[in-house]
Amino acid sequence: MLPIGKTTKQGKRGILERLDGGEIVIGDGGFVFALEKRGYVKAGPWTPEATVEHPEAVRQLHREFIRAGSNVLQTFTFYASEDKLENRGNYVAEKISCQKVNEAACDIAREVANEGDALVAGGVSQTPSYLSCKGEAEVKAAFRKQLEVFMKKNVDFLIAEYFEHVEEAVWAVEVLKESGKPVAATMCIGPEGDMHGVPPGQCAVQLVKAGASIVGVNCHFDPDTSLETVKLMKEGLQAAKLKAHLMSQPLAFHTPDCGKQGFIDLPEFPFGLEPRIVTRWDIQKYARKAYDLGIRFIGGCCGFEPYHIRAIAEELAPERGFLPEASDKHGSWGDNLSMHTKPWVRARARKEYWENLKPASGRPYCPSMSKPDGWGVTKGARELMQQKEATTKQQLKELFQKQKF
Repeated sequence: MLPIGKTTKQGKRGILERLDGGEIVIGDGGFVFALEKRGYVKAGPWTPEATVEHPEAVRQLHREFIRAGSNVLQTFTFYASEDKLENRGNYVAEKISCQKVNEAACDIAREVANEGDALVAGGVSQTPSYLSCKGEAEVKAAFRKQLEVFMKKNVDFLIAEYFEHVEEAVWAVEVLKESGKPVAATMCIGPEGDMHGVPPGQCAVQLVKAGASIVGVNCHFDPDTSLETVKLMKEGLQAAKLKAHLMSQPLAFHTPDCGKQGFIDLPEFPFGLEPRIVTRWDIQKYARKAYDLGIRFIGGCCGFEPYHIRAIAEELAPERGFLPEASDKHGSWGDNLSMHTKPWVRARARKEYWENLKPASGRPYCPSMSKPDGWGVTKGARELMQQKEATTKQQLKELFQKQKF
């Protein structure tokens, strides 16, 4: 059996040192979904004020991810740009401030990262300003405000994640490169490309030319779809004779029926997605496929809980040479079930059983697939123009009339 935890300390080698050396880097999971279910994040704005209001909850989730095998902890700064923190009546920018939310996120991530061999990545994501057709200078100013905090707190590297439009992602990378630190960039796109129709391969080329050393996808699509998209990115880079490390952080939900916009178009988003949750065994298969594709930065996004991250670490333990701490309570492919009192459950203590299981949903009157809403709106559409004021009843009424059941 492989040892639990690393047997030698490597020190704090940087992200590019690790990847250039062939090391498998395991990311963390999805914070906004996990903390919303725990009562610390508000669905809708999905902003990370919990770093100030409930730091213990953020700290605990970081600890669970690092115990499960993560060796990169992203600061909980998703949607933490000032324009997002004041969007549609959000109180956070005024009552707490963009700076305090980002500073607290950095402090918490660093505290937990120092308990192990993890790096801290400061992250920015797409902005309401871009969706509202604001110019490059204004959008970059929002990123730069977060970057100032990341530099002050000396994060190890930077990630521009969750971008639907490559133009905005490029702007983010250009700002983050001002730091002199390594930059990763992931887009929330599928095989059809970004919301303006730019193919994945071309998105990757633009991101690398802007300065990203690591490129890939995160969120919006399930593991299989995400890997298909990264494959197209890889092919685009090869055709352009460009080199970059590859990264994948998909959803932990099955989404074969979603459209170009991804899972936010599904009628179950966000409160009815539980029947779509992937199993730990699905994630072991994902980790192996990702590794075989040449991806060496492997993690997850919305829906990914610590046990999903542990599944990545366990599947790739032979290559890494060790198991995560959390495997101390988790036998390989269910072998701890040999201790169960019921004989039919003991019979499940083997890889062949779980690898071939086709889980039932237990919902005989529900369809296996949904029809995405697919309103077809993107940057510049009236419905996507953002505002500081709370959404009015009249605005909601207009949307209710448009929605079909």
